[in-house]
Amino acid sequence: MTENTNSTVIAGGPEDFLTVRHLTLRGDQLSIGRALAEEARTRAGWAPSAIDPVLNRARWAWFERNWPQHFGRLSGIAAAYGIDPERDDVCLDGLSGLPAGSGCSAAWCPPSADGPGLLGRNYDFFTLGAGQLGAVLAGDQSAAVPAVDGELPMAARPYVLTTVPDDGLASTVLTMAELDGCMEGINEAGLSVALLLADVENTANAGMPEAAVPQAGLNTIQLPRFLLDTCENVAQAKQALLGAKQYDFGVPLHYIIADAAGDAFVWERGAHDSEHIVEVADGPLCVTNHPLHLHPDVDALPADNANTFRTYERLATITKEVSGAPGSDTLLRDALDRVAVQPAAEPWRTLWRTVFDLGARTMSTRFYLGDEAGYTGELVFGTGR
Repeated sequence: MTENTNSTVIAGGPEDFLTVRHLTLRGDQLSIGRALAEEARTRAGWAPSAIDPVLNRARWAWFERNWPQHFGRLSGIAAAYGIDPERDDVCLDGLSGLPAGSGCSAAWCPPSADGPGLLGRNYDFFTLGAGQLGAVLAGDQSAAVPAVDGELPMAARPYVLTTVPDDGLASTVLTMAELDGCMEGINEAGLSVALLLADVENTANAGMPEAAVPQAGLNTIQLPRFLLDTCENVAQAKQALLGAKQYDFGVPLHYIIADAAGDAFVWERGAHDSEHIVEVADGPLCVTNHPLHLHPDVDALPADNANTFRTYERLATITKEVSGAPGSDTLLRDALDRVAVQPAAEPWRTLWRTVFDLGARTMSTRFYLGDEAGYTGELVFGTGR
C-alpha cells in the first residue's frame, strides 16, 4: 500500500456475517490499479489468468478507446504483478472469482420542494458459499446445505471503494467482491447507479450459470463502474450505454441510473440483443427482478410463483409506498424495509440497504451482521473530493 491508499475495516468482524472494508485510493489511474491488485492479492490471493491472445487484444483495444480509466488501471495491475502490459495472453481484470447475481429492490424518488433526489436499494443475496449455492440452485432449497470446508459465504467480505483520480471523476462504490466493478455507486457529479438481477424466474429455472469467458466490451459487473468513470448525468449515460458493447457475465442484470438534476431510467437488455430505456413521466421509478419493458404497468403485474422471489409483489409494494411523499428520505427507507428479506428458513437476506442523496453526493449504507446482531447503523460516505 502507498501513502495514497487507506484500507480500514468499518463494519463487522470475525464473529459477524459481514466484514466490510473501506478502501480509499488517490493518484493516477495506474497507481490506483496497482493498489487494487495489491489489495486483491493480499486479501483474496487473486492472480491474473490465461486468456486467448486474440480475444485479449480486442478487449484491451476496446478499453483504450472507450474506457481509458479502466485501461490505465489495467496497466497498474500489470505493474503490480511484474507483467509486461503488452502481453496478450494474460487477463488482468476480474479481481475476484466470485459469480454475480442478486435479488434486490430499488426506488428512485425525484427531487421536489420537500427534498433532494434520492435513490435507494436493498441488496438481497444468498448467505452461502459458492459450493453451497450450487447445491441450492441444483434443487436443494433448504438453509441447511452443508458448508464447504474453508469456504466463506460469497458476500461476506464486501468493500466500500472510494477512488479519487488525478484526472477524472471521483466516486464511491459498494461491491460484493469484484474490486474492478461494483454493485452500486455514486460519483462527484451526482450520477448514481445500482444493478439488480433482471429475470429472477428464468434464472431460478436455469440453475447455476456456467463460468463466463471475458469478452471485448463491458461485463455486467463492470458496467456501473464504467458509467461512474465516464458520465456526469443521465443523458450522457444513455449515450454511453447505447454505444457500448455489453455481454452477460453469469446472469443477466438490469440497472437503475439517476442524476442530481432529477432524471432517471432503467437500462435493460432483452431478447435478440434488444436494448431498452425504461422511464416514467413522473417519479417514482422502481425496479425489482423482472424486466420492466415486458411489464410496464405496475397495476397489471403477473402473480408471483415459487421461482419469482416476490419480484412482482415487491415492485407493487415499493411503488405504492414511495408515491406519497417525493423527496422523503424516511418514507424511502421505510419502503425499502417493507420489502426487505426477513430472517427465515431461506438461505438469503437483505445484506445491505443503501440510500444515495444525489444532491449531497453521499451514499448511506447499513450492513447485515447476522440474524441476532441485526444491522449496523447507517454509515455515510462521500465521493472523496
